[in-house]
Amino acid sequence: MDTMRWLDGELHLLDQTKLPGAAVYICCNDYNIVAEAIKRLSVRGAPAIGAAAAYGLVLGAMGLEAGNTAEFIAGVERVAGDLAATRPTAVNLTWALNRVLDRVKNSLPAEPEELLKIMLKEAHTIFNEDFEGNLAMGKYALELIPQGARILTHCNAGALATAGYGTALGVIRAAHEAGKNISVYADETRPLLQGARLTAWELVQEGIPVTLITDNMAGYLMARGMVDLVVVGADRIAANGDAANKIGTYGVAVLAKEHGIPFYVAAPLSTVDLSLPSGSDIPIEERHPGEVTHFAGQMVAPEGVKVWNPAFDVTPARLIAAIITDRGLVRPSYEKNLSELGVRPPTYSK
Repeated sequence: MDTMRWLDGELHLLDQTKLPGAAVYICCNDYNIVAEAIKRLSVRGAPAIGAAAAYGLVLGAMGLEAGNTAEFIAGVERVAGDLAATRPTAVNLTWALNRVLDRVKNSLPAEPEELLKIMLKEAHTIFNEDFEGNLAMGKYALELIPQGARILTHCNAGALATAGYGTALGVIRAAHEAGKNISVYADETRPLLQGARLTAWELVQEGIPVTLITDNMAGYLMARGMVDLVVVGADRIAANGDAANKIGTYGVAVLAKEHGIPFYVAAPLSTVDLSLPSGSDIPIEERHPGEVTHFAGQMVAPEGVKVWNPAFDVTPARLIAAIITDRGLVRPSYEKNLSELGVRPPTYSK
């Protein structure tokens, strides 16, 4: 089902916190609703966050009371600042905001009414390009997927995390559609269970064979020779190829290296941030302790216990066999090969 829909001047976001139990859409007629949805993970996944933020910027612009173009631009920049502050790690967020802002500024001296139309058109373009890019990634990755491959993935990088089809799950979908007779192991992905709630759900809906495992089973699974390759998504990739993804990804990459299993990252070029030399420069979001101390609303840890809850970790480039992008496969040296693809770094800041 659709991750998001633009209908009659409103953004409808699938509330992923309700899945797999119920499919509920949040009606967003104000950019603050979009910002809150991003914060609480109702919409999640780097490409989906970027597209949602672009539409949120349009909603913010629609609500402005600007007397002239200068006031309109100032108001749009304020809205962009609020949206940019929602989550720090996924670079697609600032990339999308920057892209819409650039489009607006390059269209001056148009009037606010015309600029608003231009913004909406750009948001639609970002959304549609993401979907097409996901399809391209799936095609490029086919050469990496052997017949009968058993694939391990972590977190959710599927249609739910994008405009549709998916990045890591797009690779899996493409292999399935090509008749490669694949099967998938999905890590549950603590503490919010995106693998269990979302990835397993997507694959079941698609009829792709999937087996759910807890995060701490991955090493034993590999040791038993039950995994042929790993493919995950990313929320930001540094210039040297270091990749930030959902917490637990780094551990999976280390285990894959130990067992001689190729580890692939699938992400559009909008996720590459050439302004950051390495993964140590990537800002890592830390989330509320309650995500760890509680499960389904019930306390599962001692009252008052200290909690460390980073939402992401960074996998060093040396552990990544290839990065699957919407412009083709990128192999080491990543610093050289990523830069040659002409990635534009995000320049927007609050």
